Amino acid sequence: MDTLISIIGGANVDLIATLNDAFIAADSNPGHIDAGYGGVARNIAHNLSLLGARTQLLTIFGGDLFGGLLHDYCKQQGIDIHLSEREQSLRSGIYLCLNNHGGEMIAAVADTEAIRAITPEWLAKRSGEINMAEYVVADTNIPEDAIRWLMENVTAPLFIDGVSSTKAHRVVNALKKCKLPYLHTLKLNLKEALAVTNTTTQAEAAQSLLNLGVAHVYITMGAEGVYCRNAAEEWLFPALPGEIVNTTGAGDAFLAGVVYAHAKGIDFPQTAQYGLMAARATLMSSKAVNPDIANILL
Repeated sequence: MDTLISIIGGANVDLIATLNDAFIAADSNPGHIDAGYGGVARNIAHNLSLLGARTQLLTIFGGDLFGGLLHDYCKQQGIDIHLSEREQSLRSGIYLCLNNHGGEMIAAVADTEAIRAITPEWLAKRSGEINMAEYVVADTNIPEDAIRWLMENVTAPLFIDGVSSTKAHRVVNALKKCKLPYLHTLKLNLKEALAVTNTTTQAEAAQSLLNLGVAHVYITMGAEGVYCRNAAEEWLFPALPGEIVNTTGAGDAFLAGVVYAHAKGIDFPQTAQYGLMAARATLMSSKAVNPDIANILL
């Protein structure tokens, strides 16, 4: 697949702690800690690169040791980073996650200071090359005005990952401020979807997002699967069976699978099935990106 995809957003170092037993608050808990490379946009770019797409990542690497490691690792994975920047005055993104003994998240902290430097002006300088891509993907780690700039200036289909309940509001706010509000695809988890729409069900949340100008909505619901909706149809696909090792990166893999399916010419909502396969591949890996994802989706 020789499709060029621009991915805009966060690149982090991931520190994932997984408990051996039940969590005990205000105490030292036995477990194991894995360090790796993550960030929503970087994970999506890595997955798509493994699937054969040409990926160009637009991010900002910090000037510290982590920034250098992230920069070099992206290049090693075949991700084009010539549109990215290394800013010496900023610290690199770090994602710190605590999982229970079943691999499911208890809590996480994301330090994404560097990504705030992705402004409309920063993007405008790269607009020509961004719009050479056949698809553009962004995460909501970038500021609200940068998301709005993408909605108003990107010519290719734009896909956005909501990232978290707090940051997903940036998409809704940007849509409300756009002159002609439109977004090809928005992926949220259920908690994010209900939070940004102030609704109580996935169907209500999806309809609210459609009313704002989103064309295709995917709401992931963990073990309950994924709810998909556009103006013509709605579907609920069950989650695929598999042993959960780690949930970090599963949502990023889901959106990568959806974008990959679109690039292969697969129509909505069957694209969600590719997303579910990609998510399962990640859930069964200790890493935020499963290096064997291509063997599962191709």
